[in-house]
Amino acid sequence: MFPIRDHNPSGRTPYVTYALIILNVVIFASTWHLSASPRELLQFYADYALVPLFLSEGDGFTGLVTSMFLHGGLAHLAGNMLFLFIFGDNLEDEMGHIGFLAFYLAAGIAAGLIHYLSAPYSNVPTVGASGAIAGIMGGYLLLYPKARIDILLILIIFFKVFPVPAWIMLALWFGMQLIGGIGSDPTTGGVAYWAHAGGFVAGLILTVPTFLRLGGTKIWRVHHGHPPHPDAQYSFSRVPRIKRK
Repeated sequence: MFPIRDHNPSGRTPYVTYALIILNVVIFASTWHLSASPRELLQFYADYALVPLFLSEGDGFTGLVTSMFLHGGLAHLAGNMLFLFIFGDNLEDEMGHIGFLAFYLAAGIAAGLIHYLSAPYSNVPTVGASGAIAGIMGGYLLLYPKARIDILLILIIFFKVFPVPAWIMLALWFGMQLIGGIGSDPTTGGVAYWAHAGGFVAGLILTVPTFLRLGGTKIWRVHHGHPPHPDAQYSFSRVPRIKRK
């Protein structure tokens, strides 16, 4: 079960979102050959992945940024880019291109730091844009809690697409990260659950200034948590601002 689209079109071309997707795909394609050589791959990860142990030793801080543009496999890349494509355009619409890029990087760095705190002496390299994209999801929840998200459910040969409110899908996703983080050992590899959960919370917090600029809780009361016009070609930034008294 995974999301395939939202009913919340943006009002401007999301150049940064598209550029991030292209950049991630290009980097993945250009480093794919390393998978044939475990030694070269390990050295590459030592140079560019996030390794908590290195941070504890006062080194490897660039990995907080570079690790966001690396992925461990095709499915890892495809899943992250799908989520970025679905949720990124609306936040870019509200924050502007430069503001959204800064938000994306800040959320990703925050996610990396939370992961570091969960296992500061782990020598397992961590890669992926998931933390930054989790931040986008946290911001999306704050701005559009009732936007409709189409979910694809696959049960063997049964396929079904059905819409759910964003808050349900995002809350379930966040809950799964918390449960996964509590029930797993971050020093053994696998999914970086705390990076996901930390990025989500960081993104929600980082979106608060945009939320307040758009009218704060008034946009919830006026639009009942929905995008202002779910089937129109714009989001909040394309409708008149709500006056604050």
